[in-house]
Amino acid sequence: MLTSGWRRILVAIVSGALGALAMPPFGALPALVLSLSIAVWLIDGAATGRRGDRDAVLACAVIGWAWGFGYLTAGLWWLGSAFLVEADEFLWALPLGVIGLPAILALFYAAGFALARLLWSHGPARIAALAVGLSACEWLRGHLFTGFPWNTLGMALGQGLWLMQSASVIGLYGLTLLAVLIAAAPATLATGTGRGRYGPAMTACFALAGLALFGATRLPPVPTASVPGVRLRLVQPNLNQDAKFRPENRADIIDWYIGLSDRAAAPDRTGIADVTHVIWPESAFPFLIQRDPESLARIAAAFPAGRQLITGAARAEEPLPNERPRFFNSILTISSGPKLGDIYDKVHLVPFGEYLPGPLDAALRAVGLRQFVSIPGGFTPGSRSGQRLLDVTGLPPVVATICYEAIFPGEILPGHAPDGPAPVPGLILNLTNDAWFGDTPGPRQHFAQARLRAVEEGLPLVRDANTGISAVVDPYGRITASLPVGVEGILDADLPVRLPGRTTYAVLGDLPFAGMLAGLGLIALLAKRRDS
Repeated sequence: MLTSGWRRILVAIVSGALGALAMPPFGALPALVLSLSIAVWLIDGAATGRRGDRDAVLACAVIGWAWGFGYLTAGLWWLGSAFLVEADEFLWALPLGVIGLPAILALFYAAGFALARLLWSHGPARIAALAVGLSACEWLRGHLFTGFPWNTLGMALGQGLWLMQSASVIGLYGLTLLAVLIAAAPATLATGTGRGRYGPAMTACFALAGLALFGATRLPPVPTASVPGVRLRLVQPNLNQDAKFRPENRADIIDWYIGLSDRAAAPDRTGIADVTHVIWPESAFPFLIQRDPESLARIAAAFPAGRQLITGAARAEEPLPNERPRFFNSILTISSGPKLGDIYDKVHLVPFGEYLPGPLDAALRAVGLRQFVSIPGGFTPGSRSGQRLLDVTGLPPVVATICYEAIFPGEILPGHAPDGPAPVPGLILNLTNDAWFGDTPGPRQHFAQARLRAVEEGLPLVRDANTGISAVVDPYGRITASLPVGVEGILDADLPVRLPGRTTYAVLGDLPFAGMLAGLGLIALLAKRRDS
């Protein structure tokens, strides 16, 4: 509270970095308690002894930026691994990803702390003010400028099986609001008096216990039933993004996939003939397989009649006159014949990874820069209005997501079909390639966020990754089968059934969060008026 100048900024950066330990794979909730308690005390110090509210709000914005910078840098440092895959071309940009991105995203936390200061009071209601400011800024971070809700603070409560169940009602952003309330409440133990000293911490303990009790009650004591007649085989090839993964090696790559897919997993599971659906990860091929009859013929020869292949692949469409070809990051379905079935084109592309943002595209290409994925002109997004369920023979309607599309709460389900209401989905499919990030926290954070989508929507998750984590998750978030990071292998699993009906979150989306936010904002505002 008494720090100022560079010391205050340093304390904010270190405390923010400490809070990152609450994120996957560590899950240390006490680290967030200490981190946010320090944040409360820093705002307390900035809110006193100033010449006016304007100075205090500006001081809190600086504190918020520093706290967010520490939090995001400590939580996203692994992004640097992607710059080392093609180090000769991208190493120079490593500081932009590891330091520059957190520095920009920290502006959201600057706004969140500034909003908290505008609602600040001297009593326990200031904890509500911080919860309003931080949860609002996290919602904005997940939506503005294409959105990047990675390591949203609510993930501190979105990892434990019992605690994550509340996401079925209030979603990730509702968990975020509760996480800030619970983690920041102990700050009053050092600064409050009387009931205002112990009340928030006791309330936080009861709230945490209530979340756990709700989760324990919601979880059924028996495993989730399986969809009859479906046996999945997830293939995790563990292929490096190196010189071997080149178009000229297409025959070897296809043979590798087929050989791994047909590997005996058990005495009663001897190959492709013993499963109904084989799944390969995102970006499975360094070439356009839809235009490669020889590779399609190899696949057709390996897949008996009635077996389906679901695979990630780049695909191209013939250009219109005077236009360049359009490339899509897609999911293809292939059956024996070979016959190409339904297709899903990724809608939510990764800026700078899969395309260069419009205003920067021409300028960056003029100096010889490109996106990470080596596609001429970058990928084209699929039509958002046409985002739909994937139709796969033998499976219930599939909610298709590619890579980080699965981290966006409330955005993965189609709202309607072209000819009427969308069919009821039966599973979330997530194909990804986390090889860019190696054996770091990144792939584990990615999986944890995709797993929470299953709880929010009441749908099982089938996730196939190049290097892990590949897994099948039931609609309660329970992992029924998985392969870890960095392991080559196959995973045979049944498909869990979806929950009957729809979860509260699937129906209402972020409306419960908005109501909670408005209620806490009113509490904080009334407390501030009493102080003035």
